[in-house]
Amino acid sequence: MGKLKFNRGYNTFDADSYTVHLEDPTEPNLFRDIFPYGEAPRLGFNHRLVPMRMPSEIWITDTTFRDGQQSMPPYSVKEVVDLYKMMYRLGGRAGVIRQAEFFLYTRKDQEAVEKVQELGYRYPEVTGWIRAHKKDMELAKSMGLKETGILTSCSDYHIFLKLKKTRQQAMDDYLRVVGQALELGITPRCHFEDITRADFYGFVVPFAHALMELARESRQTIKIRACDTLGLGVPYPGVAMPRSVPGLIYGLAYYAGVPSEWMEWHGHNDLHLVTANAVTAWLYGCSAANGTMLGIGERTGNPPLEGLIMSYLQLRGHKRGINTRVITDIARYFEKELHSPIAAHSPLVGRDFNVTRAGIHADGLMKNEEIYNVFDTEKLLKRPVSVAVTDKSGLAGIVMWVHGKIGRGAGEPLTKDHPGVRRIHQWIMDQYKGRRTTAISDQEMVQQVKRHLKDWIKESGFDLSDFDVR
Repeated sequence: MGKLKFNRGYNTFDADSYTVHLEDPTEPNLFRDIFPYGEAPRLGFNHRLVPMRMPSEIWITDTTFRDGQQSMPPYSVKEVVDLYKMMYRLGGRAGVIRQAEFFLYTRKDQEAVEKVQELGYRYPEVTGWIRAHKKDMELAKSMGLKETGILTSCSDYHIFLKLKKTRQQAMDDYLRVVGQALELGITPRCHFEDITRADFYGFVVPFAHALMELARESRQTIKIRACDTLGLGVPYPGVAMPRSVPGLIYGLAYYAGVPSEWMEWHGHNDLHLVTANAVTAWLYGCSAANGTMLGIGERTGNPPLEGLIMSYLQLRGHKRGINTRVITDIARYFEKELHSPIAAHSPLVGRDFNVTRAGIHADGLMKNEEIYNVFDTEKLLKRPVSVAVTDKSGLAGIVMWVHGKIGRGAGEPLTKDHPGVRRIHQWIMDQYKGRRTTAISDQEMVQQVKRHLKDWIKESGFDLSDFDVR
């Protein structure tokens, strides 16, 4: 065992024998036992558990206008401004959504940044994304940014195979650009690209440690974004490096002394774990989780902003100005203004998010909405629970559709026993006897209601002569 040394990140004396030093091999370490490429990636376990230590303050950052732009047709300046305003309303004045990241390279990108800055919102703070070049840093400075992300790839896949450098050369180049940022008065946010395929103890920790030493010497902030570029991170306990999200976050704090508030997690959804990984990063000591509106982003996308908002509320239990109803506004904007379709089953934003097709569920919802609804979706999302009518909806589904689309009226409530409801149900079942495979449309249901529920409509005070389905 080595000598005791004081760990500033944890404020304890440590008895760990690990010594921070850069390993500079002549050949790349591609972890072929974990990433065989011709097969699915493998999970190695070392059965080591690290402590969960959630920071006193957590927040969300956004990359809709950077990573999100890499998977969408380019936004117009107006669209950027519109989306940014909704982001501000969603996160609230307290800044639960603390920062928004922008590209800076084209004149249109720059104009969008200028228009957003003119709004004068404190949050989300506008930050940039640049390559590790001095001219890019000067561009960020000219745009009046106080912080910018810097691409600092950290796996040997990138260092050796893309940059054609050694680890020492890459680290020296990164540190030089970070120093230039500090000289210009810009907070550098180092994007540790591909951290889940990197040599954690041989490069990630030595580089992070060097950045923290530079921060102490300069008395300035240097942030680190842990980038799960290919979505290979996992939240499970006892997983070996470099795929362990708990291990990565704990290790950056414990071995490199990175403060929680200087750490940020950026994930991708290649293996369906994007939100779970972001929340896990919060739980193990990372203050910031990076996401995008609707989860748009390169390939499979990033943590959905709406999912992070809901996770934040579940963890913290207080709103701090969050307006969850804006989530629906954002979804509608993407569909109507950006012509970007949303999968019907997408959580929180999809057309069928809180739509049931099962008659037994519809019956339960009629008796008490809480039985089959995740929360009050009408209150939180402006999305009343509804039903899609099929051969599985039953009599209860028909009644629920009428109540949801037309209303309950001023007369006697509609029930499953109403003869008109039974006639509509028989018509629906006849449709599927003819091998129909699509749901009954709202327009078809209106026609059936007008035909079979005339008396109830009249008693309830409805006029369906020019009825427009909501």
